[in-house]
Amino acid sequence: MGVRFLVLVVLSVTLMVVDARFTLLKPVRSQMSLVLMQSYWITDLPQRLWQGVASQFGSRTELVAENEKLKTENLLLQGRMQKLAALTEQNVRLRELLNSSALVNEKVEVAELIGMDPNPFTHRIIINKGERDGVVLGQPVLDARGLMGQVVELMPYTSRVLLLTDTTHSIPVQVNRNGLRAIASGTGNPESLELRHVADTADIKVGDLLVSSGLGQRFPAGYPVATVKEVIHDSGQPFAIVRAVPTAALNRSRYLLLVFSDSRTPEERANDAAKAQQAEQNGEAPSIVPATVPKPAAPVAAPAPAPAPVVAPSVAPVAAKPASAKAPAAKAPAAKPPSATPAAARPPAAVPATTRERQ
Repeated sequence: MGVRFLVLVVLSVTLMVVDARFTLLKPVRSQMSLVLMQSYWITDLPQRLWQGVASQFGSRTELVAENEKLKTENLLLQGRMQKLAALTEQNVRLRELLNSSALVNEKVEVAELIGMDPNPFTHRIIINKGERDGVVLGQPVLDARGLMGQVVELMPYTSRVLLLTDTTHSIPVQVNRNGLRAIASGTGNPESLELRHVADTADIKVGDLLVSSGLGQRFPAGYPVATVKEVIHDSGQPFAIVRAVPTAALNRSRYLLLVFSDSRTPEERANDAAKAQQAEQNGEAPSIVPATVPKPAAPVAAPAPAPAPVVAPSVAPVAAKPASAKAPAAKAPAAKPPSATPAAARPPAAVPATTRERQ
């Protein structure tokens, strides 16, 4: 028994080292996730059954009160949506004026949290969307309040998400009030973020909202990230200590959103914008000048070479044709001299005639 136990311990340690240092076991782990997904579903079954039973036996009074509350909230949200629709249309018009190709609204897909990493030193969660659903590495994940993290590992039907508060995660942010840029890094505490290398004289206050700046080309710009909780100024230090609280409910959110943002590079966006602008200009030009553009381009270029070769041969045939026409008009005996007579007599007669007419 002792030898078997020792062999199993050595084998376990070897597998852990190989999995941590190399990528040899990644396909095996991906296939094992298909089996473990069933266990996730089974372990979550009691909670779903309890929620179903509790919802079935809820009192009528609570349901009526909740219904009234939801109606009120729905009315308020509809009023806000009307204003938001107007602002969105105005934003679209301004972007059109600026010839910007950035998307106003990103495509999103709803995902559900089905597991958490048991390691207390890493902040990772598992969602029920994977590579078969179109999820990609680095894809942003957010909840109803703000950004939560990004996808760091893909499996066929599930994915692992690294949260903002993990010690290995950082995100470029800016202060919504004045546009001050900074880097928000995780501290290992699910309720705290820290801003790195913020100058002691920077204009940042408690209560400022931090939003994603989009400079890293990973997270879309404009989404809430955190709210400044504490700013400590030390005259002896070049940088201030700034701590913030994430706006997303990292420990409580169950339903999340996967953001499918524009994956084009800045150069591709600029090229597409230039092509769209050029196509728009080309579409307007024919409607303004429909006849002037084609005529100088096609008809002038084609007839230009034609007159040159036609003018030279036209002189000889024209001179020969009248001779042949007048020769038959004359009598039959005059048919022999035409070979010399038209060549010697008719051209000189034609040339003075043309020169006199021109003079």
